Amino acid sequence: MNKETLPATFAGMSLPQFSIPAARSLQERPTRTLKYGDAFALFDPNGDIISAPGNPEGIFYRDTRHLSHLSLSICDMRPMLLSSAMRDDNAALTCDLTNPDLYRDGDQIFEHDLIHLRRVKFLWKTCVFERIAIRNFSDKREHIVLQVDFAADFADLFEVRGSHRKSRGKFHPSRLKGDKVILTYTGLDGRVRETQLRFAPMPRDLNGNCAIFDFELEPLGTAAIFIEVRCESGETEVPVDRLYYASLRESRRALRRSASRATAILTSNDVFNVVVQRSISDLYMLATDLPEGPYPYAGIPWFSTVFGRDALITALQTLWVDPLMTRGVLGHLAATQATAKDDAADAEPGKILHEARHGEMAQLGEVPFRRYYGSVDSTPLFVMLAGAYLERTGNLDEIRQLWPNIEAALRWIDVYGDRDRDGFVEYGRKSKEGLANQGWKDSHDSVFHADGKLAQGPIALVEVQGYVFAAKRAGALMARRLGFAERASTLEREAEELRALFNKTFWDDDLGTYVLALDGDKRPCRVRSSNAGHALFTGIAAPDRARRVADELMRSASFSGWGIRTIAASESRYNPMSYHNGSVWPHDNALIALGFARYGMRRYVNQVFKGLFEASTYIELRRLPELMCGFVRMRTQGPTSYPVACSPQAWAAATPLGLLQASMGLRFDPENRHVIFDRPVLPGFLNEVKLTGLAIADAKIDVQLLRTGTDVAVNVISRKGDIWATSTS
Repeated sequence: MNKETLPATFAGMSLPQFSIPAARSLQERPTRTLKYGDAFALFDPNGDIISAPGNPEGIFYRDTRHLSHLSLSICDMRPMLLSSAMRDDNAALTCDLTNPDLYRDGDQIFEHDLIHLRRVKFLWKTCVFERIAIRNFSDKREHIVLQVDFAADFADLFEVRGSHRKSRGKFHPSRLKGDKVILTYTGLDGRVRETQLRFAPMPRDLNGNCAIFDFELEPLGTAAIFIEVRCESGETEVPVDRLYYASLRESRRALRRSASRATAILTSNDVFNVVVQRSISDLYMLATDLPEGPYPYAGIPWFSTVFGRDALITALQTLWVDPLMTRGVLGHLAATQATAKDDAADAEPGKILHEARHGEMAQLGEVPFRRYYGSVDSTPLFVMLAGAYLERTGNLDEIRQLWPNIEAALRWIDVYGDRDRDGFVEYGRKSKEGLANQGWKDSHDSVFHADGKLAQGPIALVEVQGYVFAAKRAGALMARRLGFAERASTLEREAEELRALFNKTFWDDDLGTYVLALDGDKRPCRVRSSNAGHALFTGIAAPDRARRVADELMRSASFSGWGIRTIAASESRYNPMSYHNGSVWPHDNALIALGFARYGMRRYVNQVFKGLFEASTYIELRRLPELMCGFVRMRTQGPTSYPVACSPQAWAAATPLGLLQASMGLRFDPENRHVIFDRPVLPGFLNEVKLTGLAIADAKIDVQLLRTGTDVAVNVISRKGDIWATSTS
């Protein structure tokens, strides 16, 4: 992903490649989000979609905006907002509205707050459904005119993000067919894209951009309008009102089925329970059922598609809660693994996908992301996740099926990843259209030297070497379990050689941490960064150096009070409002916290946990965003929002689960059917945690963790099948 808060293009000035212009903050106009599969919708709090430059609102399907405007008016006036709320499970949006004062020729003809409008909207498959319930609280009969205006610009998502195109396809005249309006566009890629709107009851007037309804309502009288917006062609004889209720039942059942797979989490802190509920709901809303299984799309609005790195890190955080999502991620990324070289797509044999897009611009090659492989870390993360899946589930048969893909990924690391055979994996784009930086911090200015000068590639990132080390360790584990002893020994030897070389080359004693990267001339980028914390997550850090890295990350220059900054405040390019150079990313903090737990630093785990939890209490819906600004925490004030952060974002939604795992020291021994709590230490805001339905294979266990002073007692509440819980101190 690549997104930077930079001004829109001016004369003589152009935006960095594929950046998102921050001409308008998403914080100015909070949105309400619905998603199912390859479709998602963003509305304003009124339930409208308002056309405006830089506004991401709309109904989108496969990277195309199928509806760019939708507004409701009552007697030619915009209704006043009473409240706007998402269901806890994200199944529906409810907006309560009322009429404003209405005047004609200077005289009041209608007093405010007499008509109540309740809009309930949900998304099922490729359709957004809406019911508008109207009720008259006046003491007399009222004539009510409601108007729904709509339009479709069929803009590619990258156009909505700010890209400018020299030419576009053809818009066709709207067509009326009974209660239906059909809006059509033929793209330059030759594909016909269609949006259908249906209404019930039949509007008094219906044309290609609005529907008008007339109602005569007695005191306490009611009426309802049903709307269906379909993002593809299709016919159905089922009336809109009947289809609304049938689809609502199906959508809620589908969400319940998917969310029921997750281990249930209940704690002594009611606010944290809301945080966890929102995280689970967001994860299962973002998950899309692909042929290989459920796959968490990265985030809304800009990244609602397959991303390799994002899904892999999301799955690493949620594996303990729901292994099936991990299986879906591994299966899809194996199915899309590169098998040949393609410089335009930055693809090489064995490399794991970075991003896939379906819109017109991707199909035409105007952006390189139709199927793009420009990430240096997705491939080792894929092997890491496969090994973690085996450790979590013990499912050797599935690993055996994936083994050719795992071996191909390991070959890519050795053959293509290590370009100059110096023992480290580097990146450098093969095409000028590709991403310049290909780690998780992929902004154009995210890798630099101590003096602020940008590093020139090929670049070897600190965290990527840790991922490669962990991938080789995971590969060795899987190979040994599969009976490939010689291959396992080779991978174990290579991992230890990399550990030694890494600690010799990347360590900087004066900084007290690992350097950010090596540039193309093998000069170290002597910058204090959160990237170094990933060396703890992967286990490549020497134990004495792990403690120094952790101490450095928790100093005030790096720890803002809400979380660890991407770049320390002492560094030359530090900017707390930047995308990658001083901001706080929840998922980054979760991985670092898991690294702290690996090295036994539970106090630091809970400090990070506490900061992010308390940040969530200031944020709408208790939903951690993609990132926050890195300003110092101020007493009695919440965190500073980043202007164009995605929310929900999959790896941010997974963060409370990753932090809870780190705090509990939770791991699994599926061979012996043991759930292990290794030196658990709960943060101060949690006295008790109950886990229900924690599973190994077909066995399940319910566990209670109870904090007593500085100790945590682990009690088994119930079990079903051959499964046990063990606690270490």
